[in-house]
Amino acid sequence: MSFNLTLLTQMLAFAAFILFTVKVVWPYLLRAIEQRQKTIADGLAAAERGRQDLESAGKRSAEMMVEAKQQVQDTLSQADKRGAQIVDEAKGVAKTEGDRLVAAAKAEIEQEVARAKEALREQVAALAIAGAEKILRREVDARAHADLLAQLKQELR
Repeated sequence: MSFNLTLLTQMLAFAAFILFTVKVVWPYLLRAIEQRQKTIADGLAAAERGRQDLESAGKRSAEMMVEAKQQVQDTLSQADKRGAQIVDEAKGVAKTEGDRLVAAAKAEIEQEVARAKEALREQVAALAIAGAEKILRREVDARAHADLLAQLKQELR
């Protein structure tokens, strides 16, 4: 009998242990398990969001790189155009300045030619007077013949 009583006592103790576990320990364990599951699910969701954010950031960075490359190309083409424009402007300014210098040089040459002609006319007039003086063998009055010299200068032009 003691064998049955022992078995019965052990069964009652085991049933009490199971009842205690179901009523007290099990809800605590279920809450802990549910919290852990929730934490793991939140972590997995955050990891998924992070992966998606990483993918979208990768796409945005690729788009930004394409856009930046396009902007660099645009800037380079604008710089090339501006450089060509500056060169053309410089050529125009240089041509204008060259034309101005050529015109100034031509004007200076014309002035020098006019001065040389005037000096030559005066020398020819003086030689003509000297020659006329020698031919006439008399002295010619320069004041009296100033009109003659002016007329001679006019004829030489």
